[in-house]
Amino acid sequence: MQLSGEQLWQRYREYLISDEDLGFALDVSRVHFKDDFLKKMTPAMEAAFKAMDDLERGSIVNLDENRMVGHYWLRNPSLAVSSHPEIAREIQATNAAILKFVGAIHSGAHVGATGKFKNVLHIGIGGSALGPQFLDDALGNSDDKLRMYFFDNTDPDGIDRTIQQIGDELGQTLITVVSKSGGTQETRNGMIEARLACERRGINFSQQAVAITQANSKLDQQAKSENWLARFPLWDWVGGRTSITSAVGLLPAALQGIDITALLQGAADMDTLTRTHDLRANPAAMLAMMWFHCTAGRGARDMVILPYKDRMMLFSKYLQQLVMESLGKEYSRSNRLVRQGIAVYGNKGSTDQHAYVQQLREGVPNFFVTFIQVLKDRVGASAQVETNVTTGDYLHGFWQGTRRALYDNDTDLISIILDDVTPHSVGAMIALYERAVGLYAELINVNAYHQPGVEAGKKAAQEVLNLQLKLLQHLRSAHAPLTAADLAAASGSPAESETAYHILRHMAANPDHGIRRWAGDNPAADRFGPL
Repeated sequence: MQLSGEQLWQRYREYLISDEDLGFALDVSRVHFKDDFLKKMTPAMEAAFKAMDDLERGSIVNLDENRMVGHYWLRNPSLAVSSHPEIAREIQATNAAILKFVGAIHSGAHVGATGKFKNVLHIGIGGSALGPQFLDDALGNSDDKLRMYFFDNTDPDGIDRTIQQIGDELGQTLITVVSKSGGTQETRNGMIEARLACERRGINFSQQAVAITQANSKLDQQAKSENWLARFPLWDWVGGRTSITSAVGLLPAALQGIDITALLQGAADMDTLTRTHDLRANPAAMLAMMWFHCTAGRGARDMVILPYKDRMMLFSKYLQQLVMESLGKEYSRSNRLVRQGIAVYGNKGSTDQHAYVQQLREGVPNFFVTFIQVLKDRVGASAQVETNVTTGDYLHGFWQGTRRALYDNDTDLISIILDDVTPHSVGAMIALYERAVGLYAELINVNAYHQPGVEAGKKAAQEVLNLQLKLLQHLRSAHAPLTAADLAAASGSPAESETAYHILRHMAANPDHGIRRWAGDNPAADRFGPL
């Protein structure tokens, strides 16, 4: 049932959560929940609040890995003082060390092989890359102190493109390598590729390299033995997808020239706002409640993120990992099969009005939408593209128009309004969604802080690589070309003929291993041997 304009206005005023100091507002008035929904959910949310309080006090909440979850301490070390004073001191010392190191880079006290640093090549995977990429895109400008480049995958062509973009400035490029364990394969591969690129140009990699890793990890030991330019800690109580306010996000952001003090303050201010047990005044709790309503508490619908601001475009990609890796779980904490999660996707408005908004309006109703609207259009005044109308007015109009069209089609809609995109407001948005994810995970009883599915994929990938080594061994001693099935059997894995075939096709398509393919009538008839 559609409400009248006056009823919508009344509902908007009733459910709006706004904070003038943060320059932030959350509007859930166009989610179709009934008036008694929040009351019915209050006991469950009270339990979630208590769990969050325990988490911030340092309880072991990630039972699978027997560790604390302390990303909230990163922007407010005083939270850890009573239970873990040494952690508070480490956070404060690390942030001070980051600012000192960055000052030395910007002043030219540390220089690269060919001059003062101009760039940062950040090597990481998952949250270790997504966080810095989001900060770069949201807060970067043409006058940044250093330009950002990324290795965020183990794709050789992508690595080559990035090195080509850096070009002759590789000797003026600081290389930051992020791996908590020190053994993350994708990051290690990127580090090796960066080292080789430096060596080809006569550049001492170690003199331009910085490690962000756990103390005494493989990466930490390597950086220490090779006398890298600097090392910064990453603690076991910080997960990759919540590491953006640790050295993982702070160091590259500060090198770029972003005000990380304001970023941390924005996160801390939102933490304060979302720490209250008053549901109607807590935007993270309200977000979690809306997710529960929109997905029936079991991920029944997708979360579409539509920021009406170019600078916030990568926020949907950042949230995709934060939400899906945290909530996408096969089993509950009581080991019950639940298959939970919320699929997240998005790009930006009004671009999407010429793309998938058509399906949102008229296609499968398997989603809810979160709009992110930014009030400030640009620095300074805008030209008029029509009488008394600017480009920003059009963008605002498209947001309201899309919102109205989707609501008229019974779509559940959440809107977040920001005054501006600044380090402070970006920090606040990061903290908002981190806590919303934590609270929602409590409502559905899953562990938001582990990722067994990711580990399973890594294990399976290693098994493929192990099979590749066996195949190569047999290929190089073979007297005639062999089929994938023959080679799989000879390698002791007769049931892995298809896996072997894909490995062999990949090796034959590249010059690295000296393998040739003789095409048959079908995959089973293809033969492989040395060149």
